[in-house]
Amino acid sequence: MTSVLAIVGPTAVGKSRVALQLAERLDAEIVNADSMQGYIGMDIGTAKPSREDRQRVPHHVIDVWSPTQEISVVEFRDQARAAITDIHSRGRSAIVVGGSWLYVMAILDEMDFPPTDSQVRDRWQRELDRLGSHALHDRLAEVDPEAAAAITPSNGRRLVRALEVVELTGSFTATLPNPTPWRETTWWGLDAPREHLDERIRRRVDAMWEAGFVGEVKRVKQVGFGATAAKALGYAQILRLLTGEIDETTAREETVQGTIRFARRQQRRFAQDARIHWLTGPDPVEIALRQSSSTS
Repeated sequence: MTSVLAIVGPTAVGKSRVALQLAERLDAEIVNADSMQGYIGMDIGTAKPSREDRQRVPHHVIDVWSPTQEISVVEFRDQARAAITDIHSRGRSAIVVGGSWLYVMAILDEMDFPPTDSQVRDRWQRELDRLGSHALHDRLAEVDPEAAAAITPSNGRRLVRALEVVELTGSFTATLPNPTPWRETTWWGLDAPREHLDERIRRRVDAMWEAGFVGEVKRVKQVGFGATAAKALGYAQILRLLTGEIDETTAREETVQGTIRFARRQQRRFAQDARIHWLTGPDPVEIALRQSSSTS
């Protein structure tokens, strides 16, 4: 069958493993929807599929860009959609896998994104670096109070984007519109009780450290981090470790806690999407296969 399948859910819940097994059973290829896995050299900290897994099943939108590059959601979407179109042209199915609601929806739904201008964005980024996020939040509250109410004062990246859009269009749409499918998609979701997920996250971070995460950050730093790549979970903490701002124990624990908070946001966001069929049970692969056969 030439269709689009989506596997979504919070980080560390096991999406990659399930996607790999399903791809082998369904003669499908995997399209990555994790923006950080698109960066070359950022392997351990993004839990990028191993070379062995990528030999078992073709993976797309992995190792595409230098970590120095700033990749917009639209650029990532276009790369992923091109991969899906190519997969379908060869008579195979595509499995889109990711935990970021925005990136998965950007790929699979028709969404109108506000315009962007790198010079305007860079200017607001410099203001963020100079004044801090709370000052930018105050500025946004002056020009678009509704947008400021929807963005936390500590979210510097989103504040920069909001001020860029306000400058270019006069207003910022704080909430995205209801989705219209780009292509017909079967949505599958994975989740776990919070205490189980928290423990899996902690074990994953421990395994990343043992696999040489700090050394990976040092190697990427020699190439250079762009603003987006430098803010990735784990990478941001280790960069602070390398400058002596925090010690290794703190960097490790902040990575765990930051990842847990991120997973909570993912759980809340995906829980709001009624299209998702949740694969609950001891064998999510078999559940997905049964659902697939019953709807085909």
